[in-house]
Order: sequence, then structure tokens, then C-alpha cells
Amino acid sequence: MNDRCVSVVMPLYNAERYLCRPIESVLAQSHGDLELVVVDDGSTDASADIVDGYARADTRVRLLRGGRNAGVAAARNRAIEAASGRYVAFLDSDDWWHPDKLARQLDALDAHDAAIAYASYQRVAEDGRQLGIVRPPARVDHRDMLCSNHIGNCTGIYDRSRLGGDGRFRRIGHEDYVFWLELVRRAGGAVRADGHDATPLASYLVRKGSVSSNKLRAAGWQWRIYREVEGLNPAQSAFYMVHYVRHALGKRHGDHPAAADRARNSARELR
Repeated sequence: MNDRCVSVVMPLYNAERYLCRPIESVLAQSHGDLELVVVDDGSTDASADIVDGYARADTRVRLLRGGRNAGVAAARNRAIEAASGRYVAFLDSDDWWHPDKLARQLDALDAHDAAIAYASYQRVAEDGRQLGIVRPPARVDHRDMLCSNHIGNCTGIYDRSRLGGDGRFRRIGHEDYVFWLELVRRAGGAVRADGHDATPLASYLVRKGSVSSNKLRAAGWQWRIYREVEGLNPAQSAFYMVHYVRHALGKRHGDHPAAADRARNSARELR
């Protein structure tokens, strides 16, 4: 396992319209010791051919072709299994990174002796408008994560050697959230890697009609996670659900640190 190499996991499905910007944002990282592992999940457009072109030009790009569409969880798990780096980070095929994203995160992991780091990110509309900036708390633990998914998947990175291995994505609603919930539980906590000013290190594209845009369905997934994945009783689930909805609304208008602090303090008082 390469001691400073970051394996960047990218699931791919019919993303030819957006794909070049994410790939180029990875290859332009100031921390160049990386590999981009792209798993094509049965694309029917030119997506795989675009990645193949990048792979021919840069040996850090690896394309794993799939057969039928198996879903994003399966694609990410396959990429994780093929990854060779000590660190694993995630980027979807329509999001992109700040050039210093990985360098700042590796510095933060070292400085805080941490296994997981995340960052602030900006939400961007398809027409290029900035919809808001999500600024998570400087540190989170598992209970904080029950209040909200403070780790945007496009900002998360973890140290496999510190965690004793990898997590697995489940085929379930909010699979990103469930993944980070488990890793933060195992690590004991995570740190924000963008400094005191919470500079956004990633951009998340908000696409019309995306799965996450169906709020009622997302709420149902969240309740199921509390009850079936976390094993919380109805009262605990309702408590965390209220905070989750509050945070979800905040993300759409720019996160408010004071509100996040209140939620964390309330969560720590729950027994």
C-alpha cells in the first residue's frame, strides 16, 4: 500500500455531459500522488470512452468496465476493492474539487492525528449559480452524525491503515450517509480540513430530478436508517429526525454554525 497515495473512487453512469470537469479537477490536484479509479456501471453513452481517453494520457487514471447497471453502491465497492492507496476519497462524475483539496486534507489528518477528514463545499445549480455553501462543524463524532450528515461524500477522505480496512456501501437510501456513519463510529470522530475560514474545497452539482431531491422519500430513508440500521427506539429516532430536517433545510440556505452547535449539544444530552 503506497504510504501517501490517495485512491479517488468515481462511479460512472451516463455522465458524458459533466465528466471532464470532475476528472480534470482530480488530475490537477497539488497532491499528485493519487490514482483515479473509475467504475463504469453499464453506461450507454460515451462516458467510458471519455475516461479511456484520459487513461491513455495519464497512467493515474484506471477504468474498470462493468456489465449491467448494478447501482452506485456496488460501483463504489468495486472501486474500493481495486484501490491501492493508503487513503480513499470519493468524487461523483458530476462534482469537482478545489486544486488543494487533497493536500489540505492530508495535512489535517496528520495535524489532528485523525483517520477521517471532510470539508465545506458549495452547492451549484446546473446553470452555474451558487446555491449556497455548506459549512459543517470543525469536528464531528457519531452522535453529531446522527443529527445530520456533516460529511458531504465529495469531501470525505479516510485513512485505511488507521481504520483497519475499508467500509462498504449498502444498497439503501442515503448510502453515503450510512457509510460515513459507520466509519465515524469506528474512528471515534472526524475533522474538517479547510481551516478556520471553512473555505469550500469541493463543488456539489444539484441536478433537477436527482434522487436526493425527493424530500419525502429521503425522509423515509432517514427514518429507516435510525430504526433499522442504528437500532434506535422511536423516541430517539424522532429526536434525531427533527435535527436532521433542521440541518437539511440549513444546507439549502448555507449552514449556520450556531444551529449546528445547538444540535450537537442537544444530542449529547440525549440518553
